[in-house]
Amino acid sequence: MFWPMFAVAVGFVGLAVLGVLAVRVFLEARRLGAQVADSARRINRAAEDLERASVSVARAADAL
Repeated sequence: MFWPMFAVAVGFVGLAVLGVLAVRVFLEARRLGAQVADSARRINRAAEDLERASVSVARAADAL
């Protein structure tokens, strides 16, 4: 009777550990998603700045 109860207890502890790890992975994935979104916004802003700068440089080159 000891071994079946021990197996059930070990199984429960294993599921609890997997649950905790799943929550940690979920939270880190959300954090990574937020960082990726922030990086995408920064890249888009830099691309717009570069586009505006290239337009002004082209105007200056045409003026020469």
